[in-house]
Amino acid sequence: MDKNQNTSIQMFADYEGDISTLIESNAPEELPVLATRNMVVFPGVLVPIFIGRKASVSLIRKLSKSEDPICAIFSQKDAEVDAPKQKDLYAMGVYAHLVRVIDMPGSENITAIFQAHGRCRLESITATRPYLKGTATPVSDVVPDVLGEELKAIVEDVRATTTHLIKSNDDIPNETLMTLKNISNEMMLINFLCTSLPFDPKEKMELLMTDDMEERAIGLLKLENRDIQLQELKNQIRKKTHEDLDEQQREYFLHQQMKNIKEELGGDEKSPEKKELLEKSKNKKWPEEIAKTFAKELDKLDMFNPQSPEYSVQVNYLQQMVALPWNEYTEDNLDIKRAKRVLDHDHYGMEKVKERILEYLAVLQLRGDLKSPILCLYGPPGVGKTSLGKSIAAAMKRKYVRVSLGGLHDESEIRGHRRTYVGAMPGRIIKSIQKAGSSNPVFILDEIDKVTQNAINGDPSSALLEVLDPEQNNAFHDNFLDVDYDLSKVLFIATANDLSTLPAPLLDRMEIIEVPGYVTEEKVEISKRHLVPRELENTGFGKLETKPSFTKATLEKIIEQYTRESGVRQLEKQINKALRKMALMYASDGQLPFEKVQPAQVESLLGKPPFYRDAYQGNEDAGVVTGLAWTSAGGEILFIETSMNKGHGSRLTLTGNLGEVMKESAMIALQYVKAHVDQLGIDYRIFDNWDIHIHVPEGATPKDGPSAGITIATSIASAITQRKVRKNTAMTGEITLRGKVLPVGGIKEKILAAKRAGMTDIVLCKENRKDIDEIPENYRNGLTFHYVENILEVWKIALTDELVDKPLEFVRKNDERIGFLPFNSTSNQN
Repeated sequence: MDKNQNTSIQMFADYEGDISTLIESNAPEELPVLATRNMVVFPGVLVPIFIGRKASVSLIRKLSKSEDPICAIFSQKDAEVDAPKQKDLYAMGVYAHLVRVIDMPGSENITAIFQAHGRCRLESITATRPYLKGTATPVSDVVPDVLGEELKAIVEDVRATTTHLIKSNDDIPNETLMTLKNISNEMMLINFLCTSLPFDPKEKMELLMTDDMEERAIGLLKLENRDIQLQELKNQIRKKTHEDLDEQQREYFLHQQMKNIKEELGGDEKSPEKKELLEKSKNKKWPEEIAKTFAKELDKLDMFNPQSPEYSVQVNYLQQMVALPWNEYTEDNLDIKRAKRVLDHDHYGMEKVKERILEYLAVLQLRGDLKSPILCLYGPPGVGKTSLGKSIAAAMKRKYVRVSLGGLHDESEIRGHRRTYVGAMPGRIIKSIQKAGSSNPVFILDEIDKVTQNAINGDPSSALLEVLDPEQNNAFHDNFLDVDYDLSKVLFIATANDLSTLPAPLLDRMEIIEVPGYVTEEKVEISKRHLVPRELENTGFGKLETKPSFTKATLEKIIEQYTRESGVRQLEKQINKALRKMALMYASDGQLPFEKVQPAQVESLLGKPPFYRDAYQGNEDAGVVTGLAWTSAGGEILFIETSMNKGHGSRLTLTGNLGEVMKESAMIALQYVKAHVDQLGIDYRIFDNWDIHIHVPEGATPKDGPSAGITIATSIASAITQRKVRKNTAMTGEITLRGKVLPVGGIKEKILAAKRAGMTDIVLCKENRKDIDEIPENYRNGLTFHYVENILEVWKIALTDELVDKPLEFVRKNDERIGFLPFNSTSNQN
């Protein structure tokens, strides 16, 4: 069926006998299924249906040759679907008997006349070729044997209301009124009107799903009264606007007369603006619809006085239209090796992002045409998310454009302003496309996480939903242009520092790619390849034959003692500062102070270092355990200290500016230790006389997260048993109340921090083995990894049999020693 057919049809139906016998059906359980568009058929109605789809034509041809031409008719939910499946059909339909087939002359289309029978429910679709087949079960209507007075009154009201509706609505053919008078059966009348009147198919389906005929009649009456009220409202509005339309027509005729007078006086001279617009529009690759809109808007210029404000508004609109690159695209360079070479040259690391871009190019090379993905790069500041866009554009040989969304608070900045406003202009998206001069640039949406939400001027983040939806942005609607523009070929790359501030619908439309912070080794390589050469040029040393340089040890010292960041922005500033200092010395003395800067010379250039990496503090004291932490500046080692002091035994003190999660980890660790005193070889009564104090140094620095769980548990166990912790051992992992060790994140940064601090053994969850395997082997050299599943395994690895030199004093209570029992290695093994 054509989706535009069957919206206004003529049909007739009447029955003088018992209607229940008409709508009964003995149809088989599996039978052909006919899907209709914009049409819902009700029981008992004789209805012509226009057939256009090949599958439906095949079904009709098959039925016409059958001895029992029975099928089921179901309406589609979406008329745009050409090959409907079960999910595209409403579950309620009718059995129908093919009465006659009429071939349309000069066309493959046909018209089939069906006699509808009883309702049925679609259970399943069993075949789709050559036409739909399915299984259906009958559904009975509640039809009274004898009509009551109330139902008769409702039916008479339906007749009168329908007559009024037909006379007031020009869209309903007058033949319907004649058919209405000829139907005597009340139930057939209700079903006929439900089928033929131009209601929305969804509303008709609600009526079809109503079992009781009286309720169906009342529902029909409500829809008719609503349409009558809407028609009356339209007539009132038409009457009010009639005078305004007359005035506009008068002005139009006057303008036409003026135009004719100008032609008689010496021709219609086009304005300079119109000539310029016509010249620019000649080379435009307009879509047909856009070309018609432009021509129509251009003709409006003749109706405006060049001195009027409307004239300048119209000229501005047309200039914006011709400035857009309609269907103009740059040719992509799909050489994978070249693209990889460009990306590797411009940026060190970022393997996931580079791999995703190369995948896109590879698929584009195979397919030839592909919707661009919507990528979102998130990570800490200064890691190169924004600059990566330029490299991607260079690798693909596309135009590059960037829009900063930080602090954006007006929805019109995205969608543009309507032309009715003074000073209206297109949104940033369209303006940037104009600037790029191409409809397929690499488009950077910078700082998308800093867009203001639910502002007084609308919600800009919601306006971005259409831009960043690959299924919608092929028809992006800018309020100023008021026509659709295709953004599907644009490669959008959004950048963000924090995904938690992004709305869930916006986040769902993007492909999230994490760009992690750099470790020291990576920062050294970035400095050598990019930062130092760039700053040599910026400070003027690039012109000299002998240029200063930095050793690897020098760069490491600057990174670890003069910066604390995930990216390289502060590192670049420190390198620039050192070179500026050397430039001053060179300008004063005429020679370079250092040709190769050594670590010992850094302080003379940059001053005293503001930061120091934590150094390993040994294992001479009980209760001190080395943990591993992740920060925005990279990995760090963290010390957990536990001390015992005499008291009432019910007090746990936590210090060190700890967050709620870390406090909970400490409480879980203590409870686990109390529950497993036998494995540690201690008397449980020690907790009645000794208080516990847990401290994490650097109290001014906030600390939180679950990854210190096993570290705290080991620290408490070491303090209570007075056993030393294994030398050069660090650990990370979350624990549960049952002692199970859970995996944590940031493993790469933590491992490198441990290696810098001289650690040799790392204890972590067994499930983190996959993270270790992803770390390059040269970063793992010299480290031994111990994978554990519960805290008892951690203690077995981390706690030694050696006691501290000065164990805590024992406490006497009721002449009984309560304190530390001699260590039992056998119990510890358990």
